[in-house]
Amino acid sequence: MNSKISFGRGSRSLNPVDLYSTRPSPEGEGWVRGNKTKEKSQFKSPHTRFLPEGEGAPVFKSAALPWCLVFFAVVCLAGIVEGTVAQAGSLELRGGGATFPAPLYQRWIRIFAEQHPNVQISYAAVGSGEGIRGFLAEELDFAGSDAALSDEQMAQVKRGAQLVPATAGVIVLAYHVKGLSGPLKLPRDVYEDIFAGKITQWNDVRIKAANPELDLPNQNITIVARQDSSGTTYAFTNHLSTVSREWRDRGPGVGKVVDWPGSAMAARGNEGVASRIKVSEGSIGYIEYGFAKRLGLPMAWLENKAGRFVEPNDQSGAKALARNSKLMPDNLRLLIPDPVGEDAYPIVTLSWLLLYQHYPDPAKASALKQFVTFGLTEGQRYSRELGYVPLPDEIVSRSWKALENIQ
Repeated sequence: MNSKISFGRGSRSLNPVDLYSTRPSPEGEGWVRGNKTKEKSQFKSPHTRFLPEGEGAPVFKSAALPWCLVFFAVVCLAGIVEGTVAQAGSLELRGGGATFPAPLYQRWIRIFAEQHPNVQISYAAVGSGEGIRGFLAEELDFAGSDAALSDEQMAQVKRGAQLVPATAGVIVLAYHVKGLSGPLKLPRDVYEDIFAGKITQWNDVRIKAANPELDLPNQNITIVARQDSSGTTYAFTNHLSTVSREWRDRGPGVGKVVDWPGSAMAARGNEGVASRIKVSEGSIGYIEYGFAKRLGLPMAWLENKAGRFVEPNDQSGAKALARNSKLMPDNLRLLIPDPVGEDAYPIVTLSWLLLYQHYPDPAKASALKQFVTFGLTEGQRYSRELGYVPLPDEIVSRSWKALENIQ
């Protein structure tokens, strides 16, 4: 049922419940209430969010309507909102964090909601760093991160923190260079120096040496990197620090945020970096495989630890994960910065769900365990379709057992 509401500049049809939307603001940062500016936290949201006042705010024009009609309209609006909330579900779970696994998590949420209509789950893809911050501040029921919590961070969580590996993926170097007749191959020392700002032209002699069949242009290389605190950045720089002592000791090092060369372009989220590469000729950037696949971006074949150039895809990522999954420690904090294996793609990472070990509401604990169990079992079948690596059975069983700690 739609009601017509007139706005200061034109009008549109608006469902009354849109006035109480739980969606984030259009800017993707914070939650807007009335005419207030963005909140510092991207997760401090009540169940309601009002449309901003001022430009575009609703202006009810027929102010001279009889009071009885006004009263009747208010009662109807309240009834519609109350009925909609009741139908939406009696239990709400709020999550947020890594953009890397967001398309997969959103698929899980949609299908899980069809099977459990009484549970309403939301996940805000705002980056691993913001997800960790919101989790530590207890603003979320769960978070997603491509960077596992450190011992120090876990110690801050009074309710106890539980890492649960939920999915995995490969980090690719997607590029936009016109006129190439085949895939670009990048040796380990070459792509490290590209992102260190030491190789700045696409026809550099070292790139040409690895790609003699390609007509590489005399064009500047533009790096596209993450602007936000990112688990994808952490996994990528952890790899670079492992394969290059120069990067580790005298370069940017490892982090969710690092200092890239001055000419680098920055974008928020995997989708932001992918979109920027798509429209920026001469660019190269690091993103999760699925984002590059969906936009049709070419991806470089990277030299692995065995000295072979490997095409990035879910199969080469699965080989890397399978060969190294037995290294999983008891805390489930498995990092694979330079996997072994002849056919292993060199940059692969797990992505974790961050859960509390104790929830004040037993119903939330139960619903979360059901949701994560769904993701670890039925949910894994959607991984390849969306560009992720299904977890090996060995890791799934370890993740499943970790759910026993959730109460």
